[in-house]
Amino acid sequence: MRPAISIIVPVYNDELHLRACVDSLLTQSFTDFEIILVNDGSTDGSGKICDDFAVKDARVRVIHKHNGGVSSARNIGVAAARGEYIGFVDGDDRIETNMYVELHTLCVETDSDIAICRLGREINGELMNNDPRPFVKELDHNEAIARLFEGVLYRFSLCNKLFKKTCFEGVSFPEGRIHEDLSSTYRLFANANKAIYSNFIGYIYVKRENSILTSTYSEKRLDAFLGWDEILTFMNDRYKHLTHTVITCFLYWCIDNVFYILKQVENRRDRNQYLGVIQQCVKKHYKEIMSSKISMKHRMIITLLNYNVRLLTISYSLRGAIFDTSS
Repeated sequence: MRPAISIIVPVYNDELHLRACVDSLLTQSFTDFEIILVNDGSTDGSGKICDDFAVKDARVRVIHKHNGGVSSARNIGVAAARGEYIGFVDGDDRIETNMYVELHTLCVETDSDIAICRLGREINGELMNNDPRPFVKELDHNEAIARLFEGVLYRFSLCNKLFKKTCFEGVSFPEGRIHEDLSSTYRLFANANKAIYSNFIGYIYVKRENSILTSTYSEKRLDAFLGWDEILTFMNDRYKHLTHTVITCFLYWCIDNVFYILKQVENRRDRNQYLGVIQQCVKKHYKEIMSSKISMKHRMIITLLNYNVRLLTISYSLRGAIFDTSS
């Protein structure tokens, strides 16, 4: 008999944190699940830890593969999944004891294809974002996608969500990229008839100093704009009524990255190259951006980015008014 939930865990050199992660899954109050540990070519002791768990608990399955990245591991995990629902956990994070019983119950009782909880952040052992006031909201197809791009209730992260397996029809994770959640979650929502959100914290993201997303700006972070180019084309074709919401989300993503590049990348050639990648994406969608209701400050930054990266850099170095973060 197939399990209710398949929990996919990509594993790469996570030996310091993997035991705590898998223990948090095995001690779930919900028990009708399988854990698929996809060992993505680890060079430390992670592979043995995976095998040890499989020996101890029949619910744990292990797939060993050559290193191909998180997307590759997730794609293999989804293909192997036997559950009606699919969840994702990263090998260096953990989940609360009631996470999957809550999400599964929400899906079943409301006939939803996706259930979402809040994402908690643990920094130096302290849990952030805790809110004791319970809140649950059912969302139809269009509202669920709109809320994804609004980014208030939830964002693109996969790991604080439970998906019916049917959401993955025609959807795969882009291999060789980071920001794979950004490049795929909207397509999963497009395949869902209904979603439900609850504000309990179920998934705990543990912030680590060596994360590519918390360290100095890396060229790999520009993978997001490959994703955004696909998103803008897809959403304009199928959800034109959400254009303003999608463009606003894209705009803030652009400006955040521009600030990080100008602040953190000292090499001029690298800085101009990175800004040029964002510039090309902006140029393709400049008309839609400028027709949206955006602040004058943001309008000026995007205009400079669109027409002249050098002037944008000079304006930042002079700390012009558009880069004044106090207003």
